[in-house]
Amino acid sequence: MAESVRISFLGGLGEIGRNCMVIEQEGKLLLLDCGLMFPDADMHGIDLVLPDFTYLRENGHRIVGVVATHGHEDHVGALQYLLRELSFPVYGSAVTLGLARHRIEEAGLLGRTELITVSDGERRKIGPFDVEFIAVTHSVPHAHAVALHTPQGVIVHTGDFKLDLTPVDGRRTDLARIGALACAPGGIRLVMADSTNAEECGHAPSESSVGGVLRALFAEHRGRRIITASFASHIHRVQQIMEAAAGEGRVVATLGLSMKKNVRMARDLGILKVPDKVLIDIEDIDKHPPEKVCVISTGSQGEPMSALALLARGDSKWLTAGEKDTVILSSHAIPGNEMNVNRVIDGLLKAGAEVVHSGVADVHATGHAQADELKTYLSVAKPEWYVPIHGEYRHMVANAKLGRIMGVAPEKVLLCEDGDVLLVKDAGIERAGRVPAGFLYVDGIVGDVGQGVLRDRRVLAEEGVVVVVVTVDIESGRVITGPEIITRGWVYAPEAEDLLDEACDRVAETVEAALAKGVRDVDALERDVRKAAGKFVSERTKRRPMIVPVVMEA
Repeated sequence: MAESVRISFLGGLGEIGRNCMVIEQEGKLLLLDCGLMFPDADMHGIDLVLPDFTYLRENGHRIVGVVATHGHEDHVGALQYLLRELSFPVYGSAVTLGLARHRIEEAGLLGRTELITVSDGERRKIGPFDVEFIAVTHSVPHAHAVALHTPQGVIVHTGDFKLDLTPVDGRRTDLARIGALACAPGGIRLVMADSTNAEECGHAPSESSVGGVLRALFAEHRGRRIITASFASHIHRVQQIMEAAAGEGRVVATLGLSMKKNVRMARDLGILKVPDKVLIDIEDIDKHPPEKVCVISTGSQGEPMSALALLARGDSKWLTAGEKDTVILSSHAIPGNEMNVNRVIDGLLKAGAEVVHSGVADVHATGHAQADELKTYLSVAKPEWYVPIHGEYRHMVANAKLGRIMGVAPEKVLLCEDGDVLLVKDAGIERAGRVPAGFLYVDGIVGDVGQGVLRDRRVLAEEGVVVVVVTVDIESGRVITGPEIITRGWVYAPEAEDLLDEACDRVAETVEAALAKGVRDVDALERDVRKAAGKFVSERTKRRPMIVPVVMEA
């Protein structure tokens, strides 16, 4: 009887981001990815959202390492926060570790980890885990799928992937290796697959197809300065932008610290190839005619303090957008970021610039497999069990349907959520309870904000606040001063004096009645004040602002 393997999902199942799971074998833990998520619009004041680290903190002594499938923030962005509490090595390709290293170094935590580079096809022992790194094509270079050779057979994590037959660097998803694993004795026991585009029919367009669109746009906009925006990690997109610019005799400058760092890293690794004479510093763009300049900027997701957002607001230190500029957004808005992206586009248009985005031209290609690619993968892998991961719940439902269509037994297609635990045993795979998997909110510092604070912020944002201050003499049972009402976001005080006076009268009556009945406890009086003020506000305005009673003793 072979030893069982335990899989715990800490994030990424039911949302786009926070990708993190734990594999347990022989009493040791191996993490697959540790990513973050960008906040929703109703998460007021929140900077980032992380996986719940409770289970990892409780079992930190058992962690042997983290395998990073690729360098996107939703897969490695939370490492710097986990490393504040725990110490462990991180395994990944040179590009993946280079992208992760920037954030870890900024946090001053390089001393708490060892970054261990792995190569395509490498099979490495990490504690008791036998891990194989399989090349996959994605929107960031040198991404990997992971095959875990366990006592319970081969478990494959697809990573984020697409079946691009003409990738920019020629590095295709290694379906041959997946097929070899499937044909070996025992085959593939379990596949956990990217669900992001499972609802989309057909095949994802090749990344190289974007290059042709970019070249055509550069030719069409001769005589204008061109400003492009892309993910800083999308080195292949940056490569194609630079090639299009160089083909038109333009020089290229980077705008944004992460873009500058990633271009330097990619050139050092030999992944990004651009002649020295083409690349200039952003400080030197005024030395060249505008129509001979191309700027590659960060901020394609409309982040408020990003380089492109500053440019759209007219706050950029280096350049000003105007009527002779064409801005190309070579990306697609991540779900939840649409409002920020639209705001940036509006700002650029108001400045007079022409804006080209994925809604009007094919300037972006997804990095995630669509339905027919997932079917192809399943036909090659022929897994006994199938678990959709990485996506919103509807994406995973669509992916589960694909698994059943491709011949996986319906009872062996498992839909899981964050916090679910699976136990892989000789007899099959069964659900084995749950682990903590809530959201950890980052607002300045980790762990600073909980659900209660968020609820208060939502009320403040939507309904406002009413503060009621009254001073009483507890011994004599008299109201000394007040009530005074201070409000923000409920009504505009200078224009609602009669309403506020009426509210004060209602609260005063309540406090006096309570004191007359012998109530002397401040907490009890505050409850009465809150109830009276809340009832009045609701009756007169049909609103539910936050009521903050303040009863002071004379």
